[in-house]
Amino acid sequence: MKENRIVESSGDRLFNVINYIILFLFTITILYPLVYIVSASFSSPLAVVSGKVWLWPVDFSLDGYEAVFKHKLIWTGFANSIFYTVVGTAVNVVLTLMAAYPLSRKDFYIRHIVMALFVFTMMFSGGLIPSYLLVKDLGMIDTRWALILPGALSVMNVIITRTFFQTTIPDELLDAGQLDGCSDFKFMLHIVLPLSGPIIAVLTLFYAVGHWNSFFSALLYLKSQDLYPLQLVLRDILIQNEVDAEMMSDVADSAARESLRELLKYSLIVVSTIPVLVIYPFIQRHFVKGIMIGSLKG
Repeated sequence: MKENRIVESSGDRLFNVINYIILFLFTITILYPLVYIVSASFSSPLAVVSGKVWLWPVDFSLDGYEAVFKHKLIWTGFANSIFYTVVGTAVNVVLTLMAAYPLSRKDFYIRHIVMALFVFTMMFSGGLIPSYLLVKDLGMIDTRWALILPGALSVMNVIITRTFFQTTIPDELLDAGQLDGCSDFKFMLHIVLPLSGPIIAVLTLFYAVGHWNSFFSALLYLKSQDLYPLQLVLRDILIQNEVDAEMMSDVADSAARESLRELLKYSLIVVSTIPVLVIYPFIQRHFVKGIMIGSLKG
């Protein structure tokens, strides 16, 4: 029995080669800055300032990380970011599921009107100043809730989740549950949620990364440094060069201080990125499945 083989023309082979070259260059463009940051964070301050680091660590050193963890605001920022990420993500996921499930039900007769109101908020908003005044009038300025409640729901994620429910939860399953006397709340809790692992993983990753990387809301609404998330502490060090003297107490020479200050930037970037890199591999499988199903047009 002969095997049917697709014979590529010279034009197809040339096209594939060009594609591979472009993708390879694109990959290198993305990976090199990441490799450079990690290598610089493990190099000596002098090697970083003098430009000797370009791919691998030079004069391996942990001075940057030692200085980072001497800064009390780093630990406070870590704790605050974990709180904002865990609590904020839990609020986001619960509200998104509660909003998306009714909108996916065909017997919810005003779902199109409600969905139109949701979509309206994606296109038109009050703006920065009205949002700030609203948060201020609600008494949330300089509180943790200012970073959690104003962005508690993403309409885009509601649309993705609604589509997931429409394409994954069959109407027959609902009919069977209702025949057995299952209420809407029990059906959601005992049937829908156990079948929604992929989309919950997608929502968790989207919201968690957003909370972990957020700094602008904290910049607007927070005044106390004890409430600063890690990203705002990182911003102060990277942009404003605000470094606590305790971080470099062992360095006497001003030139050495400046070198260590430059090294701290790379060490802080690595430290702030590690939690997301650790979490992602565990939910990657569910993430890919959920985003593909949830993005289908329902």
